[in-house]
Amino acid sequence: MLQKISIRKIAFAGVIAALYATLTVALAPIAYGPFQFRIAEALCILPFFFPITVPGLFVGCLIANMLSPYGILDVVVGSAASLLAALCTMLIGRLGREKLLMKVLACIPPVIINAVCIGAVIAYYMVSGGEVDTFFPAFVINGLQVGLGQLVVLYTLGLSLLIYLPKTKAFNRVNDNR
Repeated sequence: MLQKISIRKIAFAGVIAALYATLTVALAPIAYGPFQFRIAEALCILPFFFPITVPGLFVGCLIANMLSPYGILDVVVGSAASLLAALCTMLIGRLGREKLLMKVLACIPPVIINAVCIGAVIAYYMVSGGEVDTFFPAFVINGLQVGLGQLVVLYTLGLSLLIYLPKTKAFNRVNDNR
């Protein structure tokens, strides 16, 4: 069954896409590379409350990754990783939005999925094509580095948003017009 999506929801997703891309590009020195603290990743918690933000996050990441030093592979794999993480976060939100435990769990998918996917992309570029004997150690190191950056961003900024966003007037206005 097709669900009607309001112009307001589409605009909201568009704003999230623009915000993600802008934050990433504006903070490029810390947003790309093995040691990345992509501040825009804090927005990946939004599907927990607002499923319509899933496509916005995907498009925002796609645009931001067009400037990535890792080329088309990062555009495809990185954007797909963000899409998968957003969908997982959305599903966790459907299990319960009130409990702190669910909010803590909602931060996990972006950390793990990006650690694995982006760690692999960076390792592939570092070892020039992914020879197994050099790829795996590079993958582990880069995955841990990316995962650490994600962990810091998601559990400081992202979790703070998950906790305090529902207490704001803006949240209630957006939430009233689901």
